Amino acid sequence: MSKVKIAAVADLHVKEDRSVSYTELFSEISRVADVLVIAGDLTDLGKPAEAELLVSDLKSCTIPVVAVLGNHDHQCNAVEEISSILVKAGVHLLDGQTVEIAGVEFAGTKGFIGGFGRHMLGAFGEAAIKTMVSESVDEAMRLENALRTAKTPRALVVLHYAPIAETVAGEPKEIYPFLGSSRLAETIDRFEVSAVVHGHAHKGVYEGQTPGGAPVFNVATHVEKPTGRPYAILEL
Repeated sequence: MSKVKIAAVADLHVKEDRSVSYTELFSEISRVADVLVIAGDLTDLGKPAEAELLVSDLKSCTIPVVAVLGNHDHQCNAVEEISSILVKAGVHLLDGQTVEIAGVEFAGTKGFIGGFGRHMLGAFGEAAIKTMVSESVDEAMRLENALRTAKTPRALVVLHYAPIAETVAGEPKEIYPFLGSSRLAETIDRFEVSAVVHGHAHKGVYEGQTPGGAPVFNVATHVEKPTGRPYAILEL
């Protein structure tokens, strides 16, 4: 079975003022990869107009596009409209689902906060804390439900929030609980997964692995990658 080249990037933060265009980048990616993955924060403030600008730039992308939303995409409470714009443009937008492309199963969800390892937040105390933990558990369950439907052992997990602390290293330790959750890694390690990509931690590091050994890559545009470009290339 031939390998599939996947270009993965996150945190594009497309702004309404069109201060940055990704047309040339998407054209470049189309020449070097078979699939483009965008791991959240496609827009800067979650405005439909920003999603429209992204879709305009994506016209230069001639390969399939898989994406999940990030926290910035939720800012203006227009998730349904943003999602509709992206899906109508042909983006495979994942929220607890999978899509198979070229023999690779892409399983995706946004993920959520909660912290890592023995510092992970528990559902104890005020109702607000319990609600927060419940949301984190729900996102992990969305991912689990997606992975249960995977039909091929070649699986790429697409998240926005980090599943491990290793790839957020470089961010202030005080904000680690807001960058991801070990619940995601616990879910991933119950399945056969080829790799995991995420964003969100702009000052994090590129590579790490789950406790079970699944490779994890922080593909935020701000993170230095082996390609020397804003995107990483993974071969599965």
